[in-house]
Amino acid sequence: MTLDTPELAHVLLALCLLLAAAHGCGYAMSRLRQPRVIGEIVGGLLLGPTVLGAVAPGAGSALFPPSGAVPAVLDAIYQLGLLFLMFTAGAEMRGFFHRRERRALTWISVVGMLLPFAAGLAVVGALPLQGLHGAAATDGAFVLVFGIAVAITSIPVISRIMLDLGILDTSFARIVLGVAVVEDVVLYILFAVALGLVAQDPGDSWGLPAILGIGSSGTASVAYHVVAELGFLGAMMAAGPWLYRKLSHRYNPVRRGNHIGFELVFVLSLSMIAMWLGVVPLLGAFVAGLVVSTSTGIGATRARESIKAFSFAFFIPVYFATVGLRLDLLREFSLVFFVPFFLFACVVKSMSVYAGARLGGEAPSTSRNLAVALNARGGPGIVLASVAFDARIISASFYSSLVMLAVLTSLIAGSWLGRIVRSGHPIREVADDRLGQDPPAASAG
Repeated sequence: MTLDTPELAHVLLALCLLLAAAHGCGYAMSRLRQPRVIGEIVGGLLLGPTVLGAVAPGAGSALFPPSGAVPAVLDAIYQLGLLFLMFTAGAEMRGFFHRRERRALTWISVVGMLLPFAAGLAVVGALPLQGLHGAAATDGAFVLVFGIAVAITSIPVISRIMLDLGILDTSFARIVLGVAVVEDVVLYILFAVALGLVAQDPGDSWGLPAILGIGSSGTASVAYHVVAELGFLGAMMAAGPWLYRKLSHRYNPVRRGNHIGFELVFVLSLSMIAMWLGVVPLLGAFVAGLVVSTSTGIGATRARESIKAFSFAFFIPVYFATVGLRLDLLREFSLVFFVPFFLFACVVKSMSVYAGARLGGEAPSTSRNLAVALNARGGPGIVLASVAFDARIISASFYSSLVMLAVLTSLIAGSWLGRIVRSGHPIREVADDRLGQDPPAASAG
C-alpha cells in the first residue's frame, strides 16, 4: 500500500496527537506519583469515543477513521509496540532471584498464582458469562483468559512504581519482581495456548500447524500448542544464549555494522519463528529479551538501552494510547458486571498472596504490602485484554473491564506503597532497615 500526500499527512497528524496525548498525560500521572502507563491510556481515552467521540463525534471519526491508511499504520505500530514491550520486559528479568528470599518467593508464586487462577476457572464455569465471549472464542480459550485475568500481575508497572519510590534495590522489591517473573512466564504460556485454541478461518492457517493439518480446536490442537509453547521456551532458554553468542561473532556483518540493528533483527526473527511454530509472537519477543539479557558486554547493554529508550518514546506510548483509543466506556462498559468482577479479582489475588507470604515466613505488615503490590495488573493485564480482544476471544465489554481492572489496581498499588514509604514505616520488616533493604552483614570479630 502506497500512501498519497493527504493520507501521509493524516497518518502523521494521528501519530502526533497520540504521542502528544500519551506523553503529556503520562507526565501528569508521574507528577501525581502514579505510573506513566496509566496516563498514556488516558491520553488515548481522551482522543477516543469515550471523550472526543462523545463531545464531537464528527471530529473523532475524522481524525481516527475505522478504515483506510490511518488504522492500518496505527495497527502496525501497535503490534510492534506490543512486541517491544514484551522484549523489554524479558530483558529486565535478570537479577530478581536471591537465595535469601527463596522461601517467600516460592510460597507466594505457588499460592498467589494457583489459587486465583483456580478461583477464576471455578467462577467462569459456574456463572452464565456468555455475553463476555468474543466472536471467535472457544470455551477453552475463554476459560483460560478469564483465569489468567484474575491471577496475572505486572512487572513493568510495579517495577516503575518501586523505582520512582527509591525501593527497587530492596529485598521487598526482589520478592515482588521475582514472583512476578515466575507468574508471568507461566501465565504467558497459558495465554499462548489460549490464543492457539481460537477458532480461525481456514485461510488464516499458516506455518507448522497448517503443514501438520492441526485445527484450531480439539485434543490434538491443545496438545500441540502446549508442547509448542513449552518446547519453544525450553529450547530457547537452553540454547538461546549460545545461539545469540554465535550470531554475535565479530565476523557477523550485521552486528559489526550496527549492534542495535542486530538486536532488532534478533527479536523480530524470533517473533516470526514463533509465529511459524504456531506460538504467539509476543512470547517470541519475550524470550528474545530473556536471551539477550544474558549478554553483559558493553555493546549489547548499550544496544538494549537504546532499543528500550526509543520503544518507550515511540512504540510503547502509541501502543498504550491505542488501547485507550479503543475503549468506549460510555457504550461498552458494564458497571454492573465490573464492580463485582473487580472486587472478586482483587480479593482473591490479594488474599492468596497474603496467605503465600505468611506461609513463606513474612510478617503480617509485609504480607499486606506484598498483597497490594502483586495485585497490580498493569502492563500484562492490558496486554492480556488487548491481545484477547484482537483475537476475538472476549467481547468489547469484557475488554473494557479488563483494562479498567489493570488501571485501577495499578493506581491502588502505587498509592499504597507511596504512603508506606512516605510514612517512614518499614515496607518489609527486616531488622535495621526502614525501607526493607537487607541488613548489613555482621563484621567478623
